[in-house]
Amino acid sequence: MTDELVMNWTLGTPALLSIAVGAILLLLLFIIKWRIHAFVALVVISLLTAVATGIPVAAVIPTLTGGFGGTLASVALLVGLGAMLGRMLETSGGAEVLTTALINKFGEKHAPLALSVASLLFGFPIFFDAGLVVMLPIIFTVARRLGGSFLGYAFPAATAFSVMHIFVPPHPGPVAASGLLEANVGLVLLLGLVVALPTWYFAGHLFGKYVGRKFDIPIPEILSGSVEQQHDFASKPTLRTVMTLLLLPLLLIFMNTGLNTLASAGVVDKETQWVQILRLVGETPVALLITVLLGMYLLGYKQNKDKTLIETVVDSSLGPVCSIILITGAGGMFGAVLRASGIGDAVASSLDALGLPIIVAGFIIAAVVRLAQGSATVALTTAAAIIQPVVVGNPDLNQIQVVAIVLSLAAGSVFAGHVNDSGFWLVSRFFGMDVKTTLRVWTVGQALVGVIGFAIAYLIYAIATAF
Repeated sequence: MTDELVMNWTLGTPALLSIAVGAILLLLLFIIKWRIHAFVALVVISLLTAVATGIPVAAVIPTLTGGFGGTLASVALLVGLGAMLGRMLETSGGAEVLTTALINKFGEKHAPLALSVASLLFGFPIFFDAGLVVMLPIIFTVARRLGGSFLGYAFPAATAFSVMHIFVPPHPGPVAASGLLEANVGLVLLLGLVVALPTWYFAGHLFGKYVGRKFDIPIPEILSGSVEQQHDFASKPTLRTVMTLLLLPLLLIFMNTGLNTLASAGVVDKETQWVQILRLVGETPVALLITVLLGMYLLGYKQNKDKTLIETVVDSSLGPVCSIILITGAGGMFGAVLRASGIGDAVASSLDALGLPIIVAGFIIAAVVRLAQGSATVALTTAAAIIQPVVVGNPDLNQIQVVAIVLSLAAGSVFAGHVNDSGFWLVSRFFGMDVKTTLRVWTVGQALVGVIGFAIAYLIYAIATAF
């Protein structure tokens, strides 16, 4: 790293905290009170925060563009391809076909539960943002069919993706923390499910019912095609076709993660050409691209005489999500500025000196770092690195206790995602919620995920300590 890009450590923790809190409050004023577009507000606040925290002048723009580009690198492809697939399923009638099957199988009363169970299964190998975008057209169609607030259907499903992403390997956060603390990944996966499922039930299912009653959010039209497009399709696809398009990315991505796990265990050689090719095919963007191409064939070219129809449908999916992609990237920019300012490390170092029990200290460090700079992965790995010397090689800790500590860090790293988290903006825009409502719904829901997840992890730790 060049000298001009080195972080500025001249400000102490209180000053950095004050700047971060002031920046967040000013951002909320910009968006909620003064009605400045979220993208513009995030860029302005990111620039002001970079200057206020003392990031060297030569590093300000690289920090802004690096945060923006880094977020888009992971989000833009997934959202764009997911939106294409979603629009094809929606306008071809495929989402309606699956909705009818779900309602016939589970009944209208249990349709939201069926959506959440599907999301929990999809969320096992698929990242939060990709899984959510793929499931949205199904959620939209179920909500239109049955009526009521959109949140009653969407929130439990989104929370299902969230808990699987943060607690269960092979997602990157728990895998990274397991590596740093030398935890058994198999045990982390098993006990991660023990934490994730009850956490989803309380924070996703029950709280989802509450927000569905309290907030009457209309169904967004972001992935809906025009009435003309829907009528132009020659016929609706079969349930088998729809399930193929939904399960294909799941299977491809699962193949990738399975091969990675086998390579880590020494069962296969990851340098072998066939392994590398299959891993490439199973990378999330490639898996979604293959699914989109198959969808274009099965839903468009195979059964429609008008070969330009599917091109029109796919093209029309990109315009509505451009705003989402830009706002999400700007949210990543703001988080990157806060990370570059050193606030996360400064706060974590201060908390490290409190002398709390290791599982409690780890949770608090991860939660505060998450609140300060937005990234769950950064919060998780930062907290794991800080407590690593106390955990690794400690004869007083058994394997289950170490796994419980990993899961407590994961719980802290998801706590109360707000305006400095790119995922906050993804949910806000796709759900059609303003910032104030998103804070009351998603931020509170993520706080519940963190607290409930920590409580279950602590219970596991206590039981392992007793025996």
